[in-house]
Amino acid sequence: MKCPYCGFAESKVIDSRTSKEMDAIRRRRECLGCSKRFSTAEMLEEGLPHVVKKDGRREAFDRGKILAGLRKACEKRPVGITDLEKAVSRIEYDLTERGEKEVTSTEIGRMVMDELKRLDGVAYVRFASVYRQFKDITDFMEELKDLLLKKGET
Repeated sequence: MKCPYCGFAESKVIDSRTSKEMDAIRRRRECLGCSKRFSTAEMLEEGLPHVVKKDGRREAFDRGKILAGLRKACEKRPVGITDLEKAVSRIEYDLTERGEKEVTSTEIGRMVMDELKRLDGVAYVRFASVYRQFKDITDFMEELKDLLLKKGET
């Protein structure tokens, strides 16, 4: 690990801790060149599958894209960034647990909608209207009816 202060390539680990979400390891390090201390965070990436887009392209899973979509859907809604980050972590965890090498963007979209349904009904409908590409007001009303029925069941 390269020191951010002097650029020396070697450091020693003083302390290691897992994050509260158990998705990263935080390490406190000391540079062997200048003796200054700094922190690093290590996240597991190798377990995430590649995403197969609708046009057949494949790309690496990008946590930032999921978070950006959630943030856009929840804009001006009473949903905190911490809740959104936890939702992304749950999606990542579910994908990692599957152990698949590839997953479709459609499946990821469904997972995002499930998370939004739990977080905020308005944000869910916003996302669904774009994601499902409602053709007319009838499609939109059907989605609202389903949402209201399910809300009444709980």
